[in-house]
Amino acid sequence: MKLPAAALLIFALPLQAATVSDWSLPAPAGSAQPNLSSAPDGDLVLSWIERRQGGGHRLAFARYDKAGAWSPVGMVAESDKWFVNWADFPALQVLDDGSLWAHVLVKNGDAPYAYDVRLQSSQDGGKTWRQMPPVHDDGTETEHGFATLWPQPGGGLGIAWLDGRHTGGGGHGGHDGHGGAMTLRAAVFNARGKQSDSQLDASTCDCCQTDSARVGDTVLLAYRDRAEGEIRDIAVARFEGGKWQTPVIVHADNWMMPACPVNGPAIAARGDQAWVAWYTAAGGTPALRLAHSDDGGRGFRAPLTLVAGDFVQGRVDVAADGDGVWTAWIEERGGRQSLWLARHDHGLASESLRLKVADLAGRGRGTGFPRLQLRDGQAWLAWTEVVDGSPRLRGARVAP
Repeated sequence: MKLPAAALLIFALPLQAATVSDWSLPAPAGSAQPNLSSAPDGDLVLSWIERRQGGGHRLAFARYDKAGAWSPVGMVAESDKWFVNWADFPALQVLDDGSLWAHVLVKNGDAPYAYDVRLQSSQDGGKTWRQMPPVHDDGTETEHGFATLWPQPGGGLGIAWLDGRHTGGGGHGGHDGHGGAMTLRAAVFNARGKQSDSQLDASTCDCCQTDSARVGDTVLLAYRDRAEGEIRDIAVARFEGGKWQTPVIVHADNWMMPACPVNGPAIAARGDQAWVAWYTAAGGTPALRLAHSDDGGRGFRAPLTLVAGDFVQGRVDVAADGDGVWTAWIEERGGRQSLWLARHDHGLASESLRLKVADLAGRGRGTGFPRLQLRDGQAWLAWTEVVDGSPRLRGARVAP
């Protein structure tokens, strides 16, 4: 379904009004796997994957400026050798120096999940792009993906990814009986190439998205851990003082899950405050939780359960501004998916907004993961729908 051209007046709880307006996106029909980021100048940067006629894919992008206009669509890269997946999708980040960085996933072997993370960089505003070597140098035909990008303190690009060099390939994290666990690694790149590379966790969930947030000289990295007994709870690693600190568990859900739920966390930060949102099915009931830290991510308070029930799909994103913390997620009731948005105060003591942004065309994995950014006190969202078997992108703006 298409949102009406005119804004709809929707009343949220408790009795705060908001408008949901259609946000027209420049991606052509057949596009999928959107990602959304903010540039230092305030532009919103949308990236997506298109299918090429004759086979293969291309990664395209466009910028939405403060005046409400889209730039011409640019192309980052194209290939017929990419790994394209509903849950593991590219990101694009603009750094303070104006350089653009994006990552793509390139097949490195015959196994279903054998692929590399490769960066693309542009020093001229996206007119031309340089393909860089894989971010990892292990050379194994195993899974490397679920990356997140951020502006590295001190300059350059920070990137973290799930690294399967110890898994033996073929399946996810040894689930097929081969090899060891998936690991979490991070590296720093600049125009000259890789400057550092380190392992942050020796055993993580195999195919849940990672997410990052930077405040000043601090970076927070959220991911789903994998502990003894197949406990799949959310952890946060903190980069401070030029090095990564020991990760902390956000909350001991103690979710015993023998396989990857393909449902990673999202993180946002402002000053000394941080928020992590995530999906869990601990105790047998799917739920979406949101936790707050007031010490820069060193520890988190007991979480708030935003919603719980078999209809919760998760696929969460979170963002924060001066007015509060915004969380987006997907539900499915009666065979129909919907996209929801809520806003809480920074301490999570009160909820000022909750509304259904849209009913989604399509079911199952095809609708992917909604993306959320904030600008001028408003929420901007992009997501995938599937109509008659073909994907398309939709967008919405929510103004309280």
